[in-house]
Amino acid sequence: MDQTEDFTALRLAAATAMRRQDPATARPLLERLATATPKDAGAWYDLAAACERLGDDKAKLSALDSALENEPGHVRAMLMKADHFARLGDGRAAHAFYKAVVTQAARGAAPPELQPEIRRAERESAHYAKSYESHLHDALSQAGFDRSSSSPRFTRCLDLLQGKSQIYLQSPTAFYFPELPQRQFYERAEFPWLEALEAKTDLIREELRGVLAADAGIQPYVRSDPGRPRRDYGALLDNPDWSAFYLIRRGAVTEEGAALCPETLEALKSAPLTNAPGQTPSVLFSLLRPKTRIPPHTGYTNARLICHLPLIVPDGCGLRVGAETRGWVEGEALIFDDSMEHEAWNRSNTLRVVLLFDIWRPELTAEERALVAATLGAVGSYTGKSGAWD
Repeated sequence: MDQTEDFTALRLAAATAMRRQDPATARPLLERLATATPKDAGAWYDLAAACERLGDDKAKLSALDSALENEPGHVRAMLMKADHFARLGDGRAAHAFYKAVVTQAARGAAPPELQPEIRRAERESAHYAKSYESHLHDALSQAGFDRSSSSPRFTRCLDLLQGKSQIYLQSPTAFYFPELPQRQFYERAEFPWLEALEAKTDLIREELRGVLAADAGIQPYVRSDPGRPRRDYGALLDNPDWSAFYLIRRGAVTEEGAALCPETLEALKSAPLTNAPGQTPSVLFSLLRPKTRIPPHTGYTNARLICHLPLIVPDGCGLRVGAETRGWVEGEALIFDDSMEHEAWNRSNTLRVVLLFDIWRPELTAEERALVAATLGAVGSYTGKSGAWD
């Protein structure tokens, strides 16, 4: 008998003993098999199962550790460890392994016959998560925490701790400025000049209606460029479902913008618009047509913020930046960092329009703004391509 046949015979004999509910006979066979094939996670798991039947927890755990050392994502081994810790009353360890089982299953790493056990792991994981949440809530309530009124930053921190949210960091496609705060949204009160702009919402909306009536100068927001690789915006590339009417593009006022939107341009003079010659600012009406979703993406740089002044907002519209989702309210600006992953949608049957423009990050000094602008200008002059921030 060659070595392969010997291993096969050992496995068959051990499996037969286990089917006959005879773990005492199976165990020495499985020990020989696991010793002879130390990289075989399945052999270690089978040995752990025999040890469990015999009530030898120490040997069981040793075999499970060997299985997971060789195959960290071995679902059956993780399930057995989860159940072991659950029986011991170690909720934190049990939760960790049940959660790992669920994660592996979500990656398609669990065999079909384990699906009932995966569902059980999901229920157990949810049970322990709820218990953990109650424990934290009781402790934090004594410290004065109230989700509705306490620090929003701490609330987000708590959600991350509990796995209710995930960490999103700035990830611009081209130009990263280090050591800037990782903030998804900024609040309107932080920008005193916004109040005057918001007060002109009705006037700006009237000029928008003139643009829509003229139906001139509106173009797909994402357009293909044969001189550059295609950007992945799904079906929205060259698609008018996500459109733009530019008032200012690449730092210059457009003819259509000057003719149709003089009051809007005047209202924006108090805003700290970015100012890289030949590149920025960009000011536009952003049109999202019915039943359209902008896929997750990130912007060019974290040296700016994006402002939306909502003008036409039907029900069923929203914007997610990082882990936070907000709706638009007509006349109330939204300010966010588009270098973080973000997406938007219009589930309604009517058009959604916001006035969109980019401003300098408030944390940048005047010198830093000038140097960033010079850098972007140099990029444009070297490549012969303007409008990198569009």
